[in-house]
Amino acid sequence: MAELSESVEEHLLSYEDPAPPHSKLITTTRLVVKWVLEIAMGLIFAAWLTLVFIFPVEPVNESIIAWLVATSSPTYGFTGSTFFLFSGPILVITFLAIARLIVMGSREEELLLKNKSAKHPRLRLWTFPVLVNGPFGVVSAAEFIGICLVFVYVLWAISAYTLEDISIASLFSLPPLEERYHVWLGHLTMMLFTLHGLFFVIAWAMEGTLINEITSWGGSGVAIFPGVISLLAGLLMWVTSLPPVRKKQFEVFFYTHQLYVVFVVFLALHVGDYTFCIACGGIFLFMLDRFLRFCQSRRTVNVISATRLPCGIIELVLSKPENLQYNALSFIFIRIRELSWLQWHPFSVSSSPLDGKNRISVIIKVLGKWTAKLDRNISDIIEIRDQNETAFQPHKITASVEGPYGHELPYHLTYKNLVLVAGGIGVSPFFAILSDILHRVGEGKPCLPRKVLLVWAIKKSNELPLLSTLDMESICPFSPYKLNLEIDVYITRESEPSLEEGNIESTKSSHVFPISNGHGMSVLVGTGNNIWLGLYVMSSVVGFIVLMSLLNIFYINHFYITNSWYRGLLFVVCMLVSVIVFGGLVVFLWSCWEKHMSAVDKSEHRKRNVQTASVIQSDSPQRKSVGSRRVLYGSRPNFQEILGSLSDLWGHVDIGVIVCGPATLEASVAKECRSRNLKRGSDSPIFHFHSHTFDL
Repeated sequence: MAELSESVEEHLLSYEDPAPPHSKLITTTRLVVKWVLEIAMGLIFAAWLTLVFIFPVEPVNESIIAWLVATSSPTYGFTGSTFFLFSGPILVITFLAIARLIVMGSREEELLLKNKSAKHPRLRLWTFPVLVNGPFGVVSAAEFIGICLVFVYVLWAISAYTLEDISIASLFSLPPLEERYHVWLGHLTMMLFTLHGLFFVIAWAMEGTLINEITSWGGSGVAIFPGVISLLAGLLMWVTSLPPVRKKQFEVFFYTHQLYVVFVVFLALHVGDYTFCIACGGIFLFMLDRFLRFCQSRRTVNVISATRLPCGIIELVLSKPENLQYNALSFIFIRIRELSWLQWHPFSVSSSPLDGKNRISVIIKVLGKWTAKLDRNISDIIEIRDQNETAFQPHKITASVEGPYGHELPYHLTYKNLVLVAGGIGVSPFFAILSDILHRVGEGKPCLPRKVLLVWAIKKSNELPLLSTLDMESICPFSPYKLNLEIDVYITRESEPSLEEGNIESTKSSHVFPISNGHGMSVLVGTGNNIWLGLYVMSSVVGFIVLMSLLNIFYINHFYITNSWYRGLLFVVCMLVSVIVFGGLVVFLWSCWEKHMSAVDKSEHRKRNVQTASVIQSDSPQRKSVGSRRVLYGSRPNFQEILGSLSDLWGHVDIGVIVCGPATLEASVAKECRSRNLKRGSDSPIFHFHSHTFDL
């Protein structure tokens, strides 16, 4: 009997699907193309990075300038060569990345799981925490190497330019940096920009020409006054983005951060077209993203239902088209117009992509002013409905959505052993992960996790009803035989259970109601259609090149426009127009295609509803809470004991540890993972740390 159960389990968790020979040939071809594209991207990025690093060397600098002069064309001039050398590689890598996404399609996830299953446990730079307590939070080995390289480059560039010219003004030639981490790079950038402006101010003050210099707006040279405006806008964004302001006065942070438009425009006026085109590749990609976000956020999204729990938690279920793809690690931005026309708040997705093809849900904790207003709005709607159920229910929640964003690939499926650590409302993304795993196990889809431990730390037991949102039994019947799932709940501020503990449903007082006024989410942003995305990016880039060509031929060269600041402004205008006009045309066609596909999906959905109506009516399983649950009162999780017991129990395997919660919780888990990995024996597991916490 045990052997039979084991064989059934292996079959249910199997991800090896038999494939015909032609399918294997297509898969092999895709893999070869994928590797070629990845190698090409790696080589281009390495060459570009090397160029940026050696650019401060005087002989190299002179050689590059000589090459730029020699390759400058009558149409584009010196600016065109500079754009090709510094920003061109960024756009080429973007094209290759989109091509890679198109080539792999939906097969990449399956291939990833197969490759992961064949590998032996080993340390990885991206999942090994090196720094735990510090200004950067938890930093992996790969991130630490990147931080060190950036600081080494900054020090190296400053020293090289200083030696080249003792004058502090030579710092103006410092090439820009491009990195992935918005917050870290923002601090570094503003520090350098502030020092750059401060040294000039000190020099001008010593010379007695401060007022004249900072108010000057040069002709063909550098325009100083736009630089002052750009720096002031950047400083205002920087100060309001610091944690004390951002966390306590989010609206101030959000509104002042819109000054990035002023910052970029006046930066272009300050440095001119030549210097601006060095960094315009990244800025152009940012414009592409912002325009797509703007187009997506114009749509009103249908709120299917809202559920209120007595512990101050709201669950919103939103409508989405069937062809919108995402994974369980995604998050979305939500705006409620009745609360604010400008505020967007990020929330982790709490539903699996397999929960429902036409809906997506988020769980919201009432913590601040915005969430409190949302809770009051929902309460008012419920009160009106309860007073007169037959009365017309006015629509009071007008939602807009951006996303889904997040990881392109579901890394939670690449580990056979998972440890999920949550603090408070940080458990919401883990509901999506667990639901995703349960659906895949039940349906025989590619899925590696077989042993999962959820460690959840909460303050009071009134948050326990949140577990009931995960209907384990109906998702995957007989799940204990297919997946070893354990849940340990630590209630830190109560020493003993309440009278209602043990009966989750009795403590759950929810109100579910439909709010039907809107459409499904737009597929323009997030993990949408890669082919349309590629057309959008390529058309915008081609449009920019066409506009710049026409502008240079018929205006700049024809009328001998030499003002650097004016040419910089024209450069920004061409970027903006190319995104709106050329990219906008693709977005319009994309939207038309989306409407057609949505109509097809609705028609098929109605047919399925008719065919399965009798099944739904006769089979309505009773909602059950998650089993294998242990509740501990008056204590906090001891990760030394928890990970130690898992080391003895699970043996020499890869264990994925995903944390979502406060910084202190994240740091303690990362510290223990690092300690275990450094002291591990030959039979010990390797803990791979992942943070699912995002802080804006």
